[in-house]
Amino acid sequence: MEKYLVFKINRVLSCQCDNSPMAKCARADVGALAGNGGFRLWPLFSAAVLRRKLLETMMCGISRQKRRHSPAASPAPAPVSSESKRRHGSERLAELLMAEASESGSEETEAEFKRKVEVLEELKDVVRRLQEEDHDRRRSAAMDVRRLAKDDPEARETLAMLGSIPPLVGMVDSDDPEVQIATLYALANLGIGNDMNKAAIVKAGAIHKMLTLLSSGISPSISEAIVANFLSLSALDSNKPIIGSSGAIPFLVNAFKNPHPNPSSISKQDALRALFNLSIAPTNVPNLIDAGLAESLLAAIGDMEFSDRALAILSNLVTVSDGRRAVSRTRDAFPILVDVLNWSDSPSCQEKAAYILMVMAHKGYNDRTAMIQSGVISSLLELTLLGSQLAQKRASRLLEILTVDKGKQVSEGFGSVSAPIKSTPSDPKSTAEIEVGMSEERRAVRQLVQQSLQSNMWRIVRRANLPGDFEPSDHFKALTSSSTSKSLPF
Repeated sequence: MEKYLVFKINRVLSCQCDNSPMAKCARADVGALAGNGGFRLWPLFSAAVLRRKLLETMMCGISRQKRRHSPAASPAPAPVSSESKRRHGSERLAELLMAEASESGSEETEAEFKRKVEVLEELKDVVRRLQEEDHDRRRSAAMDVRRLAKDDPEARETLAMLGSIPPLVGMVDSDDPEVQIATLYALANLGIGNDMNKAAIVKAGAIHKMLTLLSSGISPSISEAIVANFLSLSALDSNKPIIGSSGAIPFLVNAFKNPHPNPSSISKQDALRALFNLSIAPTNVPNLIDAGLAESLLAAIGDMEFSDRALAILSNLVTVSDGRRAVSRTRDAFPILVDVLNWSDSPSCQEKAAYILMVMAHKGYNDRTAMIQSGVISSLLELTLLGSQLAQKRASRLLEILTVDKGKQVSEGFGSVSAPIKSTPSDPKSTAEIEVGMSEERRAVRQLVQQSLQSNMWRIVRRANLPGDFEPSDHFKALTSSSTSKSLPF
């Protein structure tokens, strides 16, 4: 019974005024252990001590009730305006940012934090205006998004987090052309360098909205804005098959072919870059071929502004059988590509043209004949001596593929190398095959190059037939690598 009373008093005292000094004193007097494990109950339950503890407990309860019901303890809040609330919230946000920076050791000043808070408030205001019903305010908000997101990666991320993308996508099919242009460029700027924003724009239905807008007839300026959006969105790998299957490829091909009376060079470049992004996904190649892209690209080769990227897209197309057939069936495809091999002032174009021809020769026997008839042999020989390192490797591999059918094989062990078969004027058939489709100037250049290369090749053959202790150069090893491998590592 005594232990039970001690437990109850301890329980009551621990629940009342835990933080008051009197409660601390009361807890100090309770539960003191005596010798032999017993409790010292007589000091605890003496009349004076018990009365004092009960009085202290009652006073704690009364003081708590007074604080709870006192009018002065909870004065009614004064009405605060929305401007005051926003100012108070901004100040509080600045304080939190400064406290966080002080904990992390940042040395930014108070003025810098206030500036960040002001920028955040501006972005929040822009997003609020996007969601309003007023037409003019929404248009001005879209223009502000375009301006703020143009050169500021943090603003792009913050605007997207605040929810600017769904209302902007909803404004794409507006009846006002100015709203359409402002909205399209705002979305394009939001996607610059931000993969999450690109995915969110597609998920919000922007592709369907833009294609619907195209079907209604648009101005060249709106068409350029749509091309810019497809360029931005197609940079994300997960968006490539979505855009490729949406029906946007024919529009981009037409944009590259200049359907408008006064086409913009920037718009053509954007369309070509978007097509390059889409060509990276093999699933898009059939749609690109059906839209006539191979013919358009070959026709653009020769214009140095577009040639390099056009050859890059063709390099992606020929990795698929449909792409190789489309290129081989295009009129003058091989003469055009062979001519690129002679562009000594553009090594990148030479490397890409050699790659296209190498892949097509490796995969198709008929294409090899067409290449030889276009005069590719002399161009490749020249490229193996004067081209860049990558161009030399590709030209050497292509020469091996082409000369296997003619019986011109190079031994891998350097023990015995057969000399190249020399075409003589008494062989009119071979001369005619090589010179088909060649201009007079091209024939003259070919004859000069052939005379020089024949002497060089004979010297190489003589050096290759020297005794085994002769160490060939690295360049000669690259030229005489084995042609038995089916891989194309270059």
